[in-house]
Amino acid sequence: MESSLIKCPNCGKTNRIPAVASGHPRCANCHHDLPWIVAAGDDDFKLIAEKSPVPALIDFWAEWCGPCRMVSPVLDQLAAEKAGRIKLVKVDVDHAPGLSSEFAVQAIPTLMVIVGGIVVARQAGAAPAPALRTWLERALSSTLS
Repeated sequence: MESSLIKCPNCGKTNRIPAVASGHPRCANCHHDLPWIVAAGDDDFKLIAEKSPVPALIDFWAEWCGPCRMVSPVLDQLAAEKAGRIKLVKVDVDHAPGLSSEFAVQAIPTLMVIVGGIVVARQAGAAPAPALRTWLERALSSTLS
């Protein structure tokens, strides 16, 4: 499991973000919530995504997939907007065949929201930013009910 570096959108300081934590990442300098964006594969997905303390937005993607490349910046933006409330977990299907099979991923991008190890929402294919935002909001609000 690797950590990643992310620049705080509030103060600009670079922070190391762990793939797994009991809470959610905050800037070491200004304590602002940080976007939590990590990669996962067959070996660490359960720990990174299914045991996440916040809802996990899963992006099944591939480097060669044009629609995936179009959706990726939108997902990054959603992770920034919902910093502290979600964890964006990117799964490269070419490097995670077990997960692709386990979740019956037949098209990419495939997006899922997982809360407490349970898939609460799923969407296949690329969608425009407003549609993705609405889908995510609905998925998150359904987990609060």
